[in-house]
Amino acid sequence: MAIEGFPDNTKPLTNHKMIQDKQYDVVIVGGSYSGLAAGMALGRALRPVLIIDSGNPCNKQTPHSHNFLTNDGKTPKEILTLAKDQVRMYETIEFLDALVLHGIKTESGFEVRIQTGETFSTKKLVFATGIRDIMPEIPGFAECWGISVLHCPYCHGYEVRHQKTGILANDETAFELSSLISNWTNDLTLYTNGPSTLTMQQVEKLQKHKINIVETVIEQLEQEDRYIKNIIFKDGTKAPVKALYARPSFVQHSSFPEVLGCEITNEGYIKIDASQRTTITGVYACGDNNTRMRTVANAVSMGTTTGLMVNKELIEDQF
Repeated sequence: MAIEGFPDNTKPLTNHKMIQDKQYDVVIVGGSYSGLAAGMALGRALRPVLIIDSGNPCNKQTPHSHNFLTNDGKTPKEILTLAKDQVRMYETIEFLDALVLHGIKTESGFEVRIQTGETFSTKKLVFATGIRDIMPEIPGFAECWGISVLHCPYCHGYEVRHQKTGILANDETAFELSSLISNWTNDLTLYTNGPSTLTMQQVEKLQKHKINIVETVIEQLEQEDRYIKNIIFKDGTKAPVKALYARPSFVQHSSFPEVLGCEITNEGYIKIDASQRTTITGVYACGDNNTRMRTVANAVSMGTTTGLMVNKELIEDQF
């Protein structure tokens, strides 16, 4: 969802009764990169759209965004502010800073309810709600998350290239991440935080590539200003690292899609087809809530595709 709510100059919704009586073509739940991209495509198609956002994105701690052409190295907030300014130019788009709790399917589409109890009617519904990472109970991990504890080498690997790097993982994820991150550094250690569950073949391959495996249980991450310095182990030893990659578990940021009946995959993502449609007719999803590819560029691409597909469906419904 969006970062730090909407700026003060966001077009406000002051007459809630009037707005509640309005039938929107599309309500977008989530106003970060993917939701805004969907909104722009729909605004350019002259569609009445309401974007509702609670201002709590998963990348709120990330200092810089990368691998997004024309915006490489900007802060997430800079990119988001510019995006909102541009989307705001389309007069059929309205914004509401609020938390969507739930909604229902109606004869004409859907009804969405926010935390105040107010409801909004729409023909189509887009979930751009993202996911919420579940931080492991390791002191220092949450503080460093998105800054020096990283999830994506394509987003952050260049900045920590050739540096002393760790991977916090086990099982298949450990082997997959080890092979992936080895592209960015030769000084790589795998920390399984307990007994390794890798196969003998996997261990042999890691050893062949000079990737050490440490099974000692971690006590905490020593950090300064959210930059990791050392991994402190329960046996009193420590290991210096400049960056640590991890893939913590996650949940859907909003339970609304599942409550509405959208199918969730075994991995925990909203199931969609090639056109971003969920398993509920008239409901679409875009962004981190349905893919492992967690980049700003991908979120924008998926949002734009969603906007185009929703507009196409609206035309087909009406023509």
